[in-house]
Amino acid sequence: MGNIERQSLKRTMGSLDVLALAFGTIIGWGWVILAGGWVADAGVGGAVIAFIIGAVLCIFVGLTYAELTPALPLAGGELVFSYRGLGYNCSYITGWMITFAYIGVAAFEGPSFATAINYAIPLPKVGYLWTVAGFEVYLPWLAVGVGMAILLTILNFIGIKSATIFQTCATGALILGGLILVFGSATQGDIANTAPVFTGVKGIAAVLLVVPAMFVGFDVVPQAAEEMKIPLKKIAGILIASICMAALWYILMILGLGLSAPADVRAATDIPVADAFAYVMGSPVFGKLIIVAALLGILTSWNGFIVGATRVLFSMARAKMLPEVFARVHPKYGTPTAAILLVGLLTCLAPLLGRSALVWFIDASAFGTVVAYFMVAASFIALRRSEPELERPYKVKSGMFVGVAAVAVAFFFLFLYTPLGPSPLTGIEWLLVLVWVVLGIVLYIATQINYRNVTSAEREYLMFGEEYMRKDRAGEFAKRKTAKAR
Repeated sequence: MGNIERQSLKRTMGSLDVLALAFGTIIGWGWVILAGGWVADAGVGGAVIAFIIGAVLCIFVGLTYAELTPALPLAGGELVFSYRGLGYNCSYITGWMITFAYIGVAAFEGPSFATAINYAIPLPKVGYLWTVAGFEVYLPWLAVGVGMAILLTILNFIGIKSATIFQTCATGALILGGLILVFGSATQGDIANTAPVFTGVKGIAAVLLVVPAMFVGFDVVPQAAEEMKIPLKKIAGILIASICMAALWYILMILGLGLSAPADVRAATDIPVADAFAYVMGSPVFGKLIIVAALLGILTSWNGFIVGATRVLFSMARAKMLPEVFARVHPKYGTPTAAILLVGLLTCLAPLLGRSALVWFIDASAFGTVVAYFMVAASFIALRRSEPELERPYKVKSGMFVGVAAVAVAFFFLFLYTPLGPSPLTGIEWLLVLVWVVLGIVLYIATQINYRNVTSAEREYLMFGEEYMRKDRAGEFAKRKTAKAR
């Protein structure tokens, strides 16, 4: 049978850590930049309706995660679910695409952070380096983005607990900044500023197109499930709560923006939420305050996607789907060392491309996320049929209806990005997807050759451990293990 050793991760995360990881990952920088466009397209009321509809759609997908995560609480999340429900090949596709999604978003955060810093404290335009997609890259701007990437890599390297402490503190401060905005706009704003409340169905549809991307992040919860020390049933509640909290956050920010300034003022700003709040409060200091909150949103999202990407790489390598170097765990810190260093390196390189070019990565990575959503929903249905006896600490009511609805939602999201949809990916974005797929095929072939002697029972053990293996595979593995010992 060969020597089969299974690496595992330390359990250190509590309930608050998990909630902060999920909510903080969902809430990034987009609400500060994009909310003005939402209100302009749909009106304040229309934008709120779009986010309510989007949240309901995402909850269908979230419910499949809520059942599967406590049932199979192992690093890798989507990878593990799809392996169990759909088999090796679908699992590989799912793991590879969700890794693409997480790395793409994490790469975007460095330029976003440098841009936010530049708004709060204008960086000197010295040390011109180059221009990418119309954006001029200067040394101070680059140093800010790369410097923070290095700090977050170190934070994740020295342990998940340090990363979650940072996540919890930053998320708490982010929420405080949001509450100040809501209170200030509610007391100092004017209901007349919200006109027009609605622009029509077309406006609501335009906002609805971007809503799925604004909820990406709750799916990092299953990635870290192996490192949680909470009752399994509680994971489901936290996961759904994070989606509902994010929906409430976006709705409050839309209302705050609408009350703060009239439409002509909102339309004339580069960073609508910050500038509108400065307008209503009568001082640019309040705009800077919102930028600080946005900076925290960038950091919590960035940190969360680093956790997600590294845990999928770790889980794929542990199951011999990628080179096993990515499954090695640091003897002191208990973290997947090589996976963290790789993701850290990519996030350090990302600011070299400037801000404009990385929009391609964020759009392309959204496609990878939706592919994973589709696979998880399909796995949910498959496991309801193939393993009805699987212990499910949390079981979704009307499971097959929810599963079919989740598949339909994921398919709808996928359609949005195709050439037939209303918001298709560009040629460059499709090229990025193609390059990632080709790289995945190369690695797939290489690992199939290098690990051709790994049996299905051995891979089952590597993927799930003895506690969560299927009974027939566990029996086969035990026989081989006994025979080897003799």
